[in-house]
Amino acid sequence: MATKTPETTPDSAAGPAQRATYGAAAQAGMTGKLPMPFPRTIGPNAMTYLQEVVDGGLRGDLAARFEQRFAAAMGVKHCVATPGCTPALQLLAMALSLQPGDEVIVSPISDYGTIMGLIKEQLIPVFADVVPGTVNISADTVAPHITDRTRAILAVHKTGILCDMDPLVALARANDLVVIEDVCQAVFGRYKGRLAGTLGDAAGFSFDSEKTLGSDMGGCLVTNDDALAERARFLGHSRGAEMRPGFGRLHVAAGTALRMPQSTAAITLAQLEIIHEQVAQRDRMARLLYALLGEIPGVRPLEVPDYVDVLSPWMVGFSVEPGAFRCSADEFGAQCAAAGIPGASTARYYLLPEACTFLAERAAARAYPYSTPPASRSYTYGGDTCPEAQSFLDGFIRWSTFCEKYQPEHCRLAADIVRQVADAQRA
Repeated sequence: MATKTPETTPDSAAGPAQRATYGAAAQAGMTGKLPMPFPRTIGPNAMTYLQEVVDGGLRGDLAARFEQRFAAAMGVKHCVATPGCTPALQLLAMALSLQPGDEVIVSPISDYGTIMGLIKEQLIPVFADVVPGTVNISADTVAPHITDRTRAILAVHKTGILCDMDPLVALARANDLVVIEDVCQAVFGRYKGRLAGTLGDAAGFSFDSEKTLGSDMGGCLVTNDDALAERARFLGHSRGAEMRPGFGRLHVAAGTALRMPQSTAAITLAQLEIIHEQVAQRDRMARLLYALLGEIPGVRPLEVPDYVDVLSPWMVGFSVEPGAFRCSADEFGAQCAAAGIPGASTARYYLLPEACTFLAERAAARAYPYSTPPASRSYTYGGDTCPEAQSFLDGFIRWSTFCEKYQPEHCRLAADIVRQVADAQRA
């Protein structure tokens, strides 16, 4: 039998393109002087729950139990467990029952998982720029992008810093739009006393191994909308099938299989039992770290707005001010990594309109759904379409190895490393 030749990119004649890695694999080989997330701390009841899956001969329903407990912890009516956050947001896109060519306004600084579901549903992502000097969109940056084809706003709480949601929700209500939160990096963060994920109409969460509530994988969506939750379960758990007497499964909708595995549910359930103190520790350590970084001339830590009561960061970072140092931001990050901050680097790939090159190609070719119809106009993608986001990421250095294992001495060490690099490179 002939084997399939590995797919290559056009400029990879020398061999297959290097595939992206995630989770522990993405951090393999990283070294430094600060704590690393892996091996992850696992809730003490994990083996009990996993044994329950085995002893029950796979008859138990740990996923349903997790859904109930996570919904209770969030204070919402519905939790629908999925294999990850990318599937959770995909399922939300499916459950909204929008039409090809409909527009969803999205944060430009994020990960591909935020928009994958939109792409698969033939929706058109429209990237609003961020507030200058920040990682997040706002009502002011979103408003100019609302058209008669806009159907939803997808706000990403990047780095655990929550978007200012009250004005965003007010804008959405005034224009009859759905509000979705991407809470992958902000689990159990709080905005004016309310939990991230409860501020709009629905939200997606990640429990992948590297995330704050890290399981082996997993995710979920939450909502108080009965109809939305039921449609999500129907499409993602029942695969769009109804049971008809004398026939069996009748597929009345194009569903899919996005169920959380039982063993994943067992681990995630155990992780849920230890998450609150871990988030509290992350909040304390991130705020201390940002205060220390703020004392270094030329270095600007991420700003935590007053409306963020609990900061639940998956990563931390800072910006280097233009002209403050002799080296580039890339060199500054590399020197921080060499001095002991694992994984410190720039992260320009978070600029979705530039990182997702297929979007620009499809839009330029007027390929479906960018053809007219169903699209109502032409679209352009690229880094320069969101200049504030592009400018921010050009000078932003982050490390995604930040975790609840940090203690005050680690924050001081990290700040000392940044200070040493800054002093050595000061212009």
